[in-house]
Amino acid sequence: MAQLQSLADAPGTLRTYETIYILRPDTQNEKVAEVNLRVKGIIESMGGVVLAVDNWGKRKLAYEVKKELKGIYLFWQYLATPGVVSEFERNMRMLDPVIRYMTIATERDVDPKARESQVNDETYVKAATTAADEEELMMRRTDDSSEGDEFGADDEDDVFPGAAAVDEPVEAPTPDEDKPE
Repeated sequence: MAQLQSLADAPGTLRTYETIYILRPDTQNEKVAEVNLRVKGIIESMGGVVLAVDNWGKRKLAYEVKKELKGIYLFWQYLATPGVVSEFERNMRMLDPVIRYMTIATERDVDPKARESQVNDETYVKAATTAADEEELMMRRTDDSSEGDEFGADDEDDVFPGAAAVDEPVEAPTPDEDKPE
């Protein structure tokens, strides 16, 4: 269904939009690819042009959203008419893995021929792959450290400069030392 172009826009031009949506942290890469394919289909079927797609990975949320403390962040930049955004967001509401989304318009009256897409099939594959978050990487390191590798507890050279060793007692200041003179 073709949308009428806004009368506020110059004829033959589009707007640049940026959308970030957050998926549940346990979403598998196949499901991320499925959501991305759906988004791409919406934008391109309505005459839009995808300019950039990026998977920012799994990150901690600022606050709990739909009982989740982490989420997979995906960033999209595209040229489209305002009708594409409403269809995009309508689909976001229906997708179960999506816990939050936000779209902003960054430019108006952009000639679509002047802005070429840098996105190819490889970009979509990369955007569907979510790397492990920092907490998972740290958990893997602590699991590996029990095996006695370079992060192991048996190395005494790992003490940071200026830090007290574990065996050395740290003296607390006496009440007299705390008072200003």
